[in-house]
Amino acid sequence: MFTLIQQAPLSAKIGMVIILLNLLTILLAPQMAPYGETELVGDVWAPMSSEHMLGTDQLGRDMLTRVVYGARNTISIALTIVFLSFVVGCSCGLLAATMGGWVDQTIGRLVDIIMAFPTLIFALMVLSVMGTSIPTLIGVIAILDSTRVFRVSRAVAMDIEVMDFVEVARLRGEGLWWIMRNEILPNALPPLIAEFGLRFCFVFLFISSLSFLGLGIQPPTADWGSMVRENAGAISFGIYSPMYPAAAIAILTIGVNLVVDWMLNRSSLLRT
Repeated sequence: MFTLIQQAPLSAKIGMVIILLNLLTILLAPQMAPYGETELVGDVWAPMSSEHMLGTDQLGRDMLTRVVYGARNTISIALTIVFLSFVVGCSCGLLAATMGGWVDQTIGRLVDIIMAFPTLIFALMVLSVMGTSIPTLIGVIAILDSTRVFRVSRAVAMDIEVMDFVEVARLRGEGLWWIMRNEILPNALPPLIAEFGLRFCFVFLFISSLSFLGLGIQPPTADWGSMVRENAGAISFGIYSPMYPAAAIAILTIGVNLVVDWMLNRSSLLRT
């Protein structure tokens, strides 16, 4: 692993550093934040100072503290959603590719029905009816995102499923789950890992968009998307409070994409 990181280009190393810093922020948020997540510590939209390095927000809460806790909340929820979507999507995709026939057709048509609805409109409709609690948010986005994962994992598994070593495993009498777990999945991992990074970016931005619209993570929980919405009025007064969470969103997205681009290049070279 260390050798692999050393061989990575500079752009990928920069992306890794960005991701590592965000992961450390998630783990050490209470230690890194100078104040409590919802603590009122100053005037509304106070300027940067020694006490408040990024100033304060629309309620007088420390902006640096909110950005730190926003990282923990937003990124943790996004990772949970992507993990669940991959468990469901990859399982269904590998099953459909391996079994084929009516199983493939049934799962494929269900996925087509879900994908027929625009993602944002479908999410807004469901969240408006079912509420905007975090479990509901995770469940709705995970189901929507699993359809995309299903398409990718099925396509990758279909290419692997026709190879000789899979046919040899069938002739040996290996079961369906054994073939999926030991033959298809290990060979599908490089593109699926890259897809994990891409899906994280999409989900991360999607959560931020929903929070900006008021249907994502609800206050007083810190979230980068809702922080941009709540402090948007500060721009009219020449105060840059909403720019900090917006910059955090952009920097993390760029960092993940830098690593994903490198991984996609590596996986394409391995295939050739």
